[in-house]
Amino acid sequence: MVGKRTDYLSWDEYFMAVALLSGLRSKDPNTQVGACVANSQNKIVGVGYNGFPWGCSDDELPWSREGNYLDTKYPYVCHAELNAVLNSISYDLRDCRIYVALFPCNECTKVIIQAGIREIIYLSDKYADTDSVRASKIMLDKSNTSYRQFTPDRESILLHFSQ
Repeated sequence: MVGKRTDYLSWDEYFMAVALLSGLRSKDPNTQVGACVANSQNKIVGVGYNGFPWGCSDDELPWSREGNYLDTKYPYVCHAELNAVLNSISYDLRDCRIYVALFPCNECTKVIIQAGIREIIYLSDKYADTDSVRASKIMLDKSNTSYRQFTPDRESILLHFSQ
């Protein structure tokens, strides 16, 4: 008798991989961020990536990181976390968890808390020293929303489109 595979993905690996794969849809030339919302039954209930709002052409709005504020991407881009919540298939995200490539900014943290998401699993906290992330952690601690850094058991996952 043959036993089951032992090298299958853990739930955390699976949902983080979906978040990272979603980020590949982003047209941002510098930062591709994805997010995946999973419920307590380990079902995906929302995904998103960073990009401009519907109807706003990504050929007409700027992708710059520097310059006059209105000539940069910052006033226009919707972050992956916001899009994952807005793209959710359920109106009730209470007690869900969200997987994200980057620790959420303060604005996305407000959305996460207001949606009732109870846990954030993030891959990188490279902006930990910014006021935005500091504010996020203050709000998360005060709202009893947990967060933890994802520590993968494997270096990478390889996908093939042909068998």
